[in-house]
Amino acid sequence: MKKTWILYSALAIALVALLLYARHRINFNWGVFVQQLRLLDWPLIGIGVLCILLGYVVRAIRWALFLKPARKVSFPSRLWFDVLGAQVIGFTGVALLGRAADLTRPYIVSRRLNLPLSSQVAVYVVERMFDLGATALIFSTVLFFAPDRATLPHPELLRHIALVGLIGTAALAILATAVRISGQAVATFAEKILGKLSKSLGESVAAKITAFRDGLDMLASLRDVGAALLYSLLMWGLITFAYLQTIRAFTDSPPLHTITLARCLVLMAAGMAASVFQLPVIGWFTQIALLAAAMQQLFGAAWEPALGAGAMLLIVTFLCVIPTGLFWARFDHISLRKVSHESEEAGVEALTPPEPVSQHQS
Repeated sequence: MKKTWILYSALAIALVALLLYARHRINFNWGVFVQQLRLLDWPLIGIGVLCILLGYVVRAIRWALFLKPARKVSFPSRLWFDVLGAQVIGFTGVALLGRAADLTRPYIVSRRLNLPLSSQVAVYVVERMFDLGATALIFSTVLFFAPDRATLPHPELLRHIALVGLIGTAALAILATAVRISGQAVATFAEKILGKLSKSLGESVAAKITAFRDGLDMLASLRDVGAALLYSLLMWGLITFAYLQTIRAFTDSPPLHTITLARCLVLMAAGMAASVFQLPVIGWFTQIALLAAAMQQLFGAAWEPALGAGAMLLIVTFLCVIPTGLFWARFDHISLRKVSHESEEAGVEALTPPEPVSQHQS
């Protein structure tokens, strides 16, 4: 805990130093910034928030689909609302406590539905696979067929990234098929190869492949796979639309108000990259700064609307769930900090391969 606080303090000092440096390097007018916020198209912001909240509903429906072999969870039902509550509380924990709270969702579902945590960690792993596949498909398709693709910044680079995304999605599908058919063999092979570099690394990767296989086993038919993919595309379509409406709400900034879907996806990719290592609270400001810098550098937006748009994107797509999550956690008598710590410890234990039993022990 002491080391964590030292890290956060160092990052906070670095952030303050960066702000002081930027203050003298960037011509920023606070009056213009406030004016940009006053001229916001608030109905578009409301649409963005609604899309994000609907995304949590779709995410819960998809999680219930993954649960079908172990527990039938119909929509709507008390059990389904337990799954929805886990999504809302879990993402509230990530927003407030950072990525350390990422396993809160499978942990709460396992407790509420009386299921093994390892099974829900497997669901979490497969969920991330579908998220990755859906975002890659949306990003690549738009960048290949958008009418304004030639006017995007670094179009050739983006085209290559889109191509890599499609190839990566196909490779992921092939890997998933191999794991689904013979997951234990793939895990053993990975452990053998990576074990030459590090025994612990090989064991860790093998455990994650096994969890991945267990999650795929929950999709009993091609129909379930198709449904999971459709839910994933719908959810990420809602998130993309929320990004688009939030940026277009800045009516006094032509580069933002007239932003196209392709440009929005480029910015969305930058925002996702910035949120990979999300730190508590401090990460909010770094994400805003990175989004603002991307809008200024890539699309020529002035710093004032770019900073405002970065802040609104963070609020709409990441922080808007906090009030609902805190209320739900209080209603369910859940301490976010406590459940985050418990889920982190339990997740490590669930993904740690058991020690081999010697003949003397047996």
